[in-house]
Amino acid sequence: MSSDDAQKHDPLRERVIDAIRTVRDPEIPVNLYELGLIYEIRIDEQNSVHIDMTLTTPNCPVAELLPQQVKAAVAAVDGVSAASVDVVWEPEWTPDMMSEAAKLDLDFTGKFDPQKLQAKTNLTIGRKPTND
Repeated sequence: MSSDDAQKHDPLRERVIDAIRTVRDPEIPVNLYELGLIYEIRIDEQNSVHIDMTLTTPNCPVAELLPQQVKAAVAAVDGVSAASVDVVWEPEWTPDMMSEAAKLDLDFTGKFDPQKLQAKTNLTIGRKPTND
C-alpha cells in the first residue's frame, strides 16, 4: 500500500471527513465535503489537521461562518490535537466539483441545472471578495 493509500484509509482522516460532513451549506442543502469545497486535508505527526477549502462564491454571506464551523467540527474529533482552516480561491469552485452523491441529492440527473446553481450563488463565482 502506498503512503497515499495509507493516508486515504487512516482512521483519523476518516473521522475528520465525517466531522466535515456535519457542516452544511445554508443555500445548497449539501454538506461541504460532498459539495466539493474541501480541497485538501493534511494531518501531521502530532495529529494537527490543516484544511484548505473554498466557498461556492467569494461573496458568500456566510464566508466567515463556514470555515469556523469546519474548524470547530474538526477540532472536536477525538485524536485531533489542533485544527486550522484556510480559505483558498484557486481553483475556483464549480458544480462539477460536487460528488456524485451530492449531484443525485440535488437531482442533477437533468432536472437540476448547474447554471441555476451558479445563479443561486449570486453569479459571483470567480470574483474576488470585496469590502463593499
